[in-house]
Order: sequence, then structure tokens, then C-alpha cells
Amino acid sequence: MILVLLGPPGAGKGTQAKLIAAEYGIPHISTGDMFRDHKARGTELGKKVQAIMDSGGLVTDDITNEMVRDRLGRADVSSGFILDGYPRTTAQAEFLDGVLTRAGRKIDRVLSYEVDEELVVERISGRRSCPKCGAVYHVSQNPPKVTGHCDKDDTGLVQRDDDKPENVKKRMHEYASKTAPLKAFYAGRGLVSEIDGVGSPEGILAATKMVLAGK
Repeated sequence: MILVLLGPPGAGKGTQAKLIAAEYGIPHISTGDMFRDHKARGTELGKKVQAIMDSGGLVTDDITNEMVRDRLGRADVSSGFILDGYPRTTAQAEFLDGVLTRAGRKIDRVLSYEVDEELVVERISGRRSCPKCGAVYHVSQNPPKVTGHCDKDDTGLVQRDDDKPENVKKRMHEYASKTAPLKAFYAGRGLVSEIDGVGSPEGILAATKMVLAGK
């Protein structure tokens, strides 16, 4: 089973990808994990990514595509996989089609997690993280025991620049202009299933499993 997960930032795609991967025993592949893997292994692609990130730039489609081609060539994807954060554009989707076609494979389902923009902004802008250990909290949904301090090491929590409301809205606009057209791209092939992204992770997983079972 080959799945592509779509949805705006903060829709919970990463959480669902991990739950689906555990449920069906197939690997969860995210662009972030691929970037970190190549940097850790010191590959040529990893060095290029590091240089781009150090300069504050965005990783190009060509580099991202090559990482995906490399990852999909490994043995652990033989039973299927879940793509989270890729493809982000129709150009990347077309590249993915080529990789899969040459391997005699195809996407089985595209899951689109639907969440209103206002809720996404609330979800993301309420996040606070520990700069020391990396633990993540939410001011209302998952608050620390002591306001503003990490439960693990008492370090003062911070809000990432990306998580500030004005920047969240910018990310949403970027998603709408670049990634949202993917939904139409895949819907034209009858692959898209919409899933309500509001609720508990377990409840959303149950809805996802019903979709995958064809119910």
C-alpha cells in the first residue's frame, strides 16, 4: 500500500503518518527525516542541503527529488510506504509518478486531512518548545505543569518564529498556492479521500482506517 498524505501545516499529518505506519507495518517517509539522514551520513546530497539551510535558502525540487528516488530504492519499501511532506508541488508529483511507474508501482490512496485555517493558526501558534531538550507543549491542549517551563528540565519554553500567528498565516498562503493544487491533481485520478482532521489522534486514525478499508 502506497499512501500520500496531504493537508495544511498543523493538520496532524506527521502524527497520523506515524500511527498508520505502526498500524500497517510500512515505513513513514518524511522530507525532514530524509534531510537529516543524508546530513548525518555526510552524503553529497546532505552537504548540499546543509549549505542551502545554512544560507537560509529553500531546498530545491531537484535535490528533494533525488533524495526521494534514493529512499524509494531501499528494500524496506517493498510492502508499501507513506509519504508525508512530499510531494509539495505538481512538479514533484509528476517526478514521483515517473519513479513509481519505472518500478511498476502506483499510489493507492491520497489522504487529505481537512482543518479550517483558524484552527490551524490556533494549533500552531499555541505551541511552545524547550530549547534544551526539544520537548513540545501547547498552551491549552498540552500545557506544561508549570506555565512557561519544561516539565523535564525546567528550562524556559520558547515560541518558534515559524509558529507565530503572522508567520503561520504566511505558511498557509504558501500551502494554498503551491501544495493545495496537488489535491486537484490527484482528485482528477480518483485517488483523494478527505478526512476530518479535527479530533483525537486515535479517532482520526479510526476514520482513516475506514477509508482505507473502503467503508
